[in-house]
Amino acid sequence: MMTRSLAAMTVLAHFSLMVVATAGAQQPPASTGSVVQLTMAQAEAMALESNLQLKIDRLDPVVAAENLASARSVFNPTLGSNFSRGSSQSPSGSVFEGGGTVNSTSLSMGTNVRQQLPWFGGNYQLSWDASRSETSQLGASFNPRLSAGLRFNFTQPLLAGFKVDGQRLQVDTARRNQSIADVQLDERIITTRVQAQLAYLALVSAIRQREVSQQNLDLARQQLKDNQARVEVGTMAPIDIIEAEAEVASREEGVIRADASIATAEDSLRALILDPGRADYWQVRFEPTETISLQERAINIAGAIETAMRERTDLIVARSQMEITDLSMKATKNSTLPTANLTFQYSASGTGGTQNFYNNSKFPPVLDRTLARGFGAVVGDSFTNNLPTWSVGVNVSYPIGKSSTEANLARQQIQRQQQETSLRALELRVVTSVRTVGRELETNYKRVQVTQLARERAQRQLEAEEKRFAVGLSGTFTLQSRQRDLATARINELNATIDYNRSLIQFDAIQKAPVR
Repeated sequence: MMTRSLAAMTVLAHFSLMVVATAGAQQPPASTGSVVQLTMAQAEAMALESNLQLKIDRLDPVVAAENLASARSVFNPTLGSNFSRGSSQSPSGSVFEGGGTVNSTSLSMGTNVRQQLPWFGGNYQLSWDASRSETSQLGASFNPRLSAGLRFNFTQPLLAGFKVDGQRLQVDTARRNQSIADVQLDERIITTRVQAQLAYLALVSAIRQREVSQQNLDLARQQLKDNQARVEVGTMAPIDIIEAEAEVASREEGVIRADASIATAEDSLRALILDPGRADYWQVRFEPTETISLQERAINIAGAIETAMRERTDLIVARSQMEITDLSMKATKNSTLPTANLTFQYSASGTGGTQNFYNNSKFPPVLDRTLARGFGAVVGDSFTNNLPTWSVGVNVSYPIGKSSTEANLARQQIQRQQQETSLRALELRVVTSVRTVGRELETNYKRVQVTQLARERAQRQLEAEEKRFAVGLSGTFTLQSRQRDLATARINELNATIDYNRSLIQFDAIQKAPVR
């Protein structure tokens, strides 16, 4: 479990987001007041530590481990013991009892151990007991009587229940469910890391959008200032100031919207990486110490598909569930066999106490002599094969006609076919998703190149138009159009760069887990 969890935590540890760090990536977040300076690596670490859903999901493998321990407990030996003491009184029913009332007392104790074996379906029970009894009845051969006995019973299935039975099926199923819980936790860890990366990227993007919007606003304000100066010297009509003011108002709206986007992005990141229980949860602001940049990375879609087919968590879970179905089918098929159980029983006993010997030549018999035999000798008899009794047998039974077990087996076979078809469909979706994200990655990189070129050309066109405007060869409308073209080109380049970095994150993650 720990190995897989560590693998999941490191699978996205490399920087999917192509960034330039302005602070040490492995240093703890430093905060000044309510502002927390944050790298992407720190955001991921905080998400893995504080995310509430992940805390819940971490308990699933613990529950699965307890379920496995519970399933295995059926094979633990069970130790039992007993102790009893009693007495009885009954009227005399024979001349040999001397008339009057017969008094009897007894004391018994014993211990036993039994176990269902984890191999081949066998079970055994071993028990030992001892007792002491005394009676006022005349003619008893032992009075008081000491008894001890050792018993051993063993049952071994030969057909049904030999290869697999319900108990072993539960253990194997619980073991695979534990593996599934580990894989699902890995998936949640990967998902949490990706969510933290994308949320961090969204905040960096919102801040960058704000910067671009401010650049466009500054450009519009500068144009308004230039127009006002030209109106003052009489080289431009006052109507041109109104057009410039309208452009400034439009750019101010973009800045306002960008501020709202930053607040929304901060809330999304806050929900992922902060503990809601901290007092300043809603007051904390984040200051990313990394910015978006572009770095081309060669990708191998065929290799990515091979990795996904081998390591995707949803495929691993689907295959594990098919293994559970196979186990159930194996158990069900085995239970359709005839029941044939080999049984072996063995017992040995010892008897002692005060043994009475009677002279039978007289009537009624007269006590002739006694012989005392201690408890140690009695116990020794039970463990030295004295007075042994044993038996070996085979019990066979077979239901006539089609049983419910055979019908259940047919249903499981249909379920297995459905799982095979579902797995093929899932494999197809996995390949399609990897190809789609890989194609998006390549497309977004080309978009960055094109939009970068378009922004550079829009910049040069604006510079040329400003020169024409300065000498009176261009009008306000044309100049503002060039400004809008540059503003649009900046936004397009930024969006393409953001999409490219987002595709990098998704391309790395989708080979491990079904995240987008």
